[in-house]
Amino acid sequence: MQLLKLKGTIRFMSARKLSMAFSALLIVASIASMAIRGLNFGLDFTGGTAVEVGFSQPADLSKIRDVLAKNGFADASVQLFGTSQEVLVRLAPRGDDVKAEEIGNQLIDALKQADSSVEMRRIEFVGPSVGEDLKEQGGLAMLTALICILLYVAFRFEWRFAVGAVAALFHDVILTMGLFSILNLEFDLTILAAILAVIGYSLNDTIVVSDRIRENFRKVRIDDTLEIINISLTQTLNRTLVTSITTILVLIALFVWGGQTIHGFATALLFGVFIGTYSSVYVASSVAVAMGVSKEDLIPVEVEKEGADLDAMP
Repeated sequence: MQLLKLKGTIRFMSARKLSMAFSALLIVASIASMAIRGLNFGLDFTGGTAVEVGFSQPADLSKIRDVLAKNGFADASVQLFGTSQEVLVRLAPRGDDVKAEEIGNQLIDALKQADSSVEMRRIEFVGPSVGEDLKEQGGLAMLTALICILLYVAFRFEWRFAVGAVAALFHDVILTMGLFSILNLEFDLTILAAILAVIGYSLNDTIVVSDRIRENFRKVRIDDTLEIINISLTQTLNRTLVTSITTILVLIALFVWGGQTIHGFATALLFGVFIGTYSSVYVASSVAVAMGVSKEDLIPVEVEKEGADLDAMP
């Protein structure tokens, strides 16, 4: 057993109040952005048609918008897609009887007025009813994941750790969604999958930390809860950094060379790994401390044997 405080322990919990205030500020900013600006939902959720076109020269987006507006596509969203010669045009739903190929042909005919070299690369269509179903099912998936995590951690460790773990995951999800709202990045099913992956990554770190805290509560003979948590976080820091750095290196490669198709996915995971590492160190543990977790909560109660009582009788 450890009789003294371990040397070289990093005092993580000394900054818990500052970190909680910082996290609260980021959460408020993220929620405010989503309430005011909203999320830039992709076609997976809103429904409509997406047409990717290519030009032989760098595209003039303002000219393309003017041409489309004159040809009945005033609601079109035009943006570069990967390079300056590739453009993604998004259109709102135009009725169930209008086929995607027909819309694509009309769009190409209109764009040829701006540049005769334009060619269609791909076209996608999602119905509005399908988009609403995907939005509802995606939200339910995240809610179900959080509830299952709450029950598992409460059963595996202690209910205060369960609340801290769910608070950390809520923190990670809100901040990741807030990033996409503030930067007006497209939010589609790929991004939702990335957020679910962030939940799994952050939970893995939180479980490792919680397990080490429980172990140290039982074997370190110190009554200071904050010191035991500091010792546990210091002991798991090396593992946390190695895991995070190797994951980040892979995600950077995807972000730089993966292409525009998975650019948003890599962005969500990169940010999620950073914020998930931070929350597993500060948010989960700080919430557990704020709720009064103590050494007695995790030390198993010894049950006296009935036979021992009988032997002790005269």
